[in-house]
Amino acid sequence: MTKGLFITFEGADGCGKTTQIELLDKYLREKGQQTLLTREPGAKGLGVKLREILLNYDGEVSPQCESFLFLADRAQHVDCIIKPALKEGKVVLCDRHTDSTVAYQGYGRGLDLSRINMLNDIATSGLKPDLTIVFDIDVETSMQRVGKEKDRMESSGVEFFNKVREGYLEIAEKEPNRVKVINSSDTIENIHKKVVELIEKL
Repeated sequence: MTKGLFITFEGADGCGKTTQIELLDKYLREKGQQTLLTREPGAKGLGVKLREILLNYDGEVSPQCESFLFLADRAQHVDCIIKPALKEGKVVLCDRHTDSTVAYQGYGRGLDLSRINMLNDIATSGLKPDLTIVFDIDVETSMQRVGKEKDRMESSGVEFFNKVREGYLEIAEKEPNRVKVINSSDTIENIHKKVVELIEKL
């Protein structure tokens, strides 16, 4: 049985990761690879309904509740979508995963990092990405790219997103073998080339 590859794309909203994950998916398919393009929150099925709650609920949501909703989505996603695809030998490309919870709920919301890491391990049954690419960009630029129409998470403010950015960079420092940082203020073409270079090493 061929083991697939699990690659996650991370960064603040507006960093360009969704564009890059789609470009990589196209590149790999043209190379004859079987891929699965997915996302968190909101993978097909139950995840779609959880995403709607997380991004558009207009009432108060406690940081603990928010993190557990993301974790519930992740457990469903890993067990029902990611693991079966990896067993089939596919390259799984995931737009956000465990590092988003660490960066957003841990660094951004101030929840206990060791507890978040423990809960992530439970939700994923210990599954780790083979490679995580963080697309780093300054907060002002990312907020301009998002525009005026923001969902609940995107409306959290400059201070929050500065903490999220610092969180991603600290994650990369702690796990340099798994997590690679790309400056996403470069052109789409140049960023894609850097992504491909990282993938080819796998």
